[in-house]
Amino acid sequence: MDKQHLPKAFGVFKPVGHTVIAYCSDDALSDASQALDSEGFQGADVVRYTADEMRQQAQADMRSASGLATIGQELNLVKAHLALAEAGCSFLVVHASDDDKAERVANIARRTKAVAAQRYGRFIIEELIASPRGERQVFESPDRGLDIRVPDSCEVPGTSEASGQAGSAKPRSSS
Repeated sequence: MDKQHLPKAFGVFKPVGHTVIAYCSDDALSDASQALDSEGFQGADVVRYTADEMRQQAQADMRSASGLATIGQELNLVKAHLALAEAGCSFLVVHASDDDKAERVANIARRTKAVAAQRYGRFIIEELIASPRGERQVFESPDRGLDIRVPDSCEVPGTSEASGQAGSAKPRSSS
């Protein structure tokens, strides 16, 4: 996968066989990149997105989404990625098409303090990061909001105001 040829379903980003991971700090993202590299995820297997790149992609997806995108999780996750990007999160999209690779990526995401991570399957999109309060994943719809907790702010290069802590997360509505 590359940023010029995005896998889509119903007009929105859906990278089947990939895990999308959000990080609140550049240090955590760098740690994850190094850990992924040492596990053999290299080159085109790992695509980095700045907060601005993901924000632009998510906004474009929301404009191009078909009505069918609201049936599954695709549009809700685009909204969640937009909210995370607006909070300053950067992202890694990692090709991990089989269960073993996906589990290795999930372990790295948890170990390196990812704010959110989803494994995209053909029919199921799995949340990989447990809620800080131990809440269970629920059926999401535009009326119920999102499971993902969005930090108030993340580390933004060149500023000292960001908390970079997922513990300061708050629920975010998808409406």
